[in-house]
Amino acid sequence: MELRKVLVACGWPYVNHLPHLGTLVQVLSADVAARYYRLKGADVLMVSGSDEHGTPIEVEALRLGILPKQLTDRTHSKIVELFKQWGFSFNNYTRTENPTHKEFVQNHLTKIYDNGYIFVQETEMLYCEKCSRFLPDRFVEGKCPYCSCEHARGDQCDACGKLLEPTFLIEPYCVICKGKPVTKRTKHWYFDLTKFSEELRVYISNSKHLSSNARNFSLNFIKKGLKPRSVSRDVDWGIPAPFPEAGGKTVYVWIEAVLGYVSATIEYFKNCGDPEKWRDYWFNENAKTLFFIGKDNIPFHTIIFPALLLASHENYNMPWNVSATEFLQFKGEAFSKSRRIGIWIDEASELFPADYWRYFLMATRPETKDTNFSWKVFIEKINADLNDTYGNFIHRTLKFINTQFNSEVPELSNLGECDKRVLKTLEEKVQTIAREIEDCRLQSATSSVISISRMGNHYLNEKEPWNTIMNDRDKAANTVNVAVQIVKALAIVSEPFIPFAAEELWRILNLPDSVHEQKWNEALRPLPAGHKIGEAKPLFRKIEASSDELSEMLEKIREKLAKVN
Repeated sequence: MELRKVLVACGWPYVNHLPHLGTLVQVLSADVAARYYRLKGADVLMVSGSDEHGTPIEVEALRLGILPKQLTDRTHSKIVELFKQWGFSFNNYTRTENPTHKEFVQNHLTKIYDNGYIFVQETEMLYCEKCSRFLPDRFVEGKCPYCSCEHARGDQCDACGKLLEPTFLIEPYCVICKGKPVTKRTKHWYFDLTKFSEELRVYISNSKHLSSNARNFSLNFIKKGLKPRSVSRDVDWGIPAPFPEAGGKTVYVWIEAVLGYVSATIEYFKNCGDPEKWRDYWFNENAKTLFFIGKDNIPFHTIIFPALLLASHENYNMPWNVSATEFLQFKGEAFSKSRRIGIWIDEASELFPADYWRYFLMATRPETKDTNFSWKVFIEKINADLNDTYGNFIHRTLKFINTQFNSEVPELSNLGECDKRVLKTLEEKVQTIAREIEDCRLQSATSSVISISRMGNHYLNEKEPWNTIMNDRDKAANTVNVAVQIVKALAIVSEPFIPFAAEELWRILNLPDSVHEQKWNEALRPLPAGHKIGEAKPLFRKIEASSDELSEMLEKIREKLAKVN
């Protein structure tokens, strides 16, 4: 029987800087889903890549006095290495400078043009006379015409989420020289979104798996009336626009970036020597495509990307689920590299092991409202949940087997009502975690994992095997046998969230292969009596530092990294 195809993707990180914790929420969400579906036996492909084109990269390269390609080469290689350290299980983490991506984007847009959905017209754009350049997207900032945010960009306002054009901005200025621009006429190519209003409305209305914020935002977006969207830009850095007489124009970064989900799939199977297999993920009606993004990217994934697929007339699968989170902020403010607000992936890696961050970001995943990072909450989550609950239950169980049963799983002679109830609850919790991950309620799923270890601790405290073993060794053996079944289950269900700890636990349990090679139902398969386990050791360490001390540590690490970079 053919395995179900599941494509899992996250938004492509801009590589003007390394990703910060807010971006990592999306990457990690995708990784949790991909790892889970692999455990469930699906044929999973996890893809994304570095978004190298567009004005954010050009602006940063100008600031540094280097070419955009030099900046993206450097940043992409660092991201690849850091993503490995965090355990992100991409099948293909690629880049938009990849030749396969460029070729696919140009071919796809040519089809859409030939199908009559892209037209050309003259328009007025902002132009900086001092810099001698047009000012698309991030090259210009000003006041948002909708919410009056002072630092709205030429393509979008982060404060209210509205898509913008540079000419919409009030009191615009060039981000390079801060000068006031003039308007100048230029020719651009536009994707006629208006022709897909009804198809998109039906698709979104019938997509039961979309997160509520994605569905509501998208339907409201359509209700207000879709408008043609420019697919070309007057910038040098990017994919050359493939339309007749479009010399000197490049493709708008958000048009090409979403098409990267398809091109990354094509590239992966081309490299595997099976160049047609990518179609199984994009044209097979039984395949799932899952996208994990921030709420500011909703319209690009629920409106623009599906419309680009529809416009090809090739019957692509529409996104099966777009899970959009709210924002993760740092002490009430948006992450900002220039203002030193936030924590970036390289800094985080220097501070604590990847599993600490993976657990914290999923345990506080901003699913229904914006959340704030604070060291106080970070310390509480790691110490109370990972160390005192999850780690403590596992260690006390395995240590007891080491010392009292010669490191062998004891015989189960008779299950009492309490034992049966605990094992039944364990089964229900394993099913609950699966359901929560499939519903993209990853914060709840993380909590449910910890609730299993909390149940285990409560069970041990109630049964007190350290006391009963003195008078009734069989009764103590029953308790420990049940407890170690809970430990084994934890190794499986925690693997998507904290894979390094889960792998270490699997090794201590002395089980074959790797935990990520197992199947989900292995969580409820008992360890046999007499099975020899390894020596118990702590999986986590308590954070002894205070919030102020961690802030000081971050600053020192930041200074160290600045010297290296």
